[in-house]
Amino acid sequence: MRDTLLLMRWLSVFLFMGLVLGSTARAAGGRVYKVLPQFLDLQGRSSLTPSLYDRDAYQNILRRNPAKCSGLRFVVQWKARAATTDSLKLRVELRGIAEGSLPKRTTVEMPVRQRSWFGHWSSVVFGGDEYKSFGEVTAWRVTLWDGDQLLAEQKSFLW
Repeated sequence: MRDTLLLMRWLSVFLFMGLVLGSTARAAGGRVYKVLPQFLDLQGRSSLTPSLYDRDAYQNILRRNPAKCSGLRFVVQWKARAATTDSLKLRVELRGIAEGSLPKRTTVEMPVRQRSWFGHWSSVVFGGDEYKSFGEVTAWRVTLWDGDQLLAEQKSFLW
C-alpha cells in the first residue's frame, strides 16, 4: 500500500512537471477571445450610459438609423504568447454590399502591445469618410499578427 502511494506521488510530480515544462515550450501563438462590433454615433459614443442594457438599446437605434452613425468600433479581447515584440498588430477586414460581381472590401490595422501575460482589450475604429463611402458592413474578420505570422482570428458568421 505504501509503495503504491509513493509511486502515485512520483507519477503526479512528473505529470505536473511535464505540464509546466510543456506549456512554457510552446511556439508563439495567440487567441482572439471576443469581438464586439459597436456603431458610433455622430459624437463618437457607442452608448449614452454605462448600462449594458442601455448600450444594447442604443446600438439597436443606431443600427436602424445609419444617418446617425459616424463609424464602427471593434472592441477586441486578445492574448498573445509571442515574445514581447513591437510587431504585434490587430487587423480588421471588412466586406460590404456587392457592387457588380464582388463585394466591397477594406482593411483597418492597429499596432498593439503585449503588456502582461493576461488578455488585453483593444479598440479598432473604422470611421470618417471611409466609413460613409463604404456603406453597410455585411461581414468582418479580426486577426492577430506577429509580423507576418498569423497568431489568431475570429470572424463573423457571414465571412
